[in-house]
Amino acid sequence: MPLLPSSFRLVTAAQLGQLLVAARKQCKLTQAQVGHRVCLSQNRISYLEKNPDDISFRQLLMWSAAVGLELHLAERDNGELQNEPEW
Repeated sequence: MPLLPSSFRLVTAAQLGQLLVAARKQCKLTQAQVGHRVCLSQNRISYLEKNPDDISFRQLLMWSAAVGLELHLAERDNGELQNEPEW
């Protein structure tokens, strides 16, 4: 039975870290195995799981592929934008 929902909305870096850890565990992969697949050390994988705001976009794409995830971008609902800082 899957640990992850089929779709998950991310709005913070912390949520990304939690999702990457959950996906790795669902695939029964160690940090070292994910690191090998994305050309990073186990120590760097551990760091990035705790500090996902430091993940590069390229690393995120490779990591997502390694754990069976794909990225989808979509507009937020207008109601969700009211409390967000402007770019």
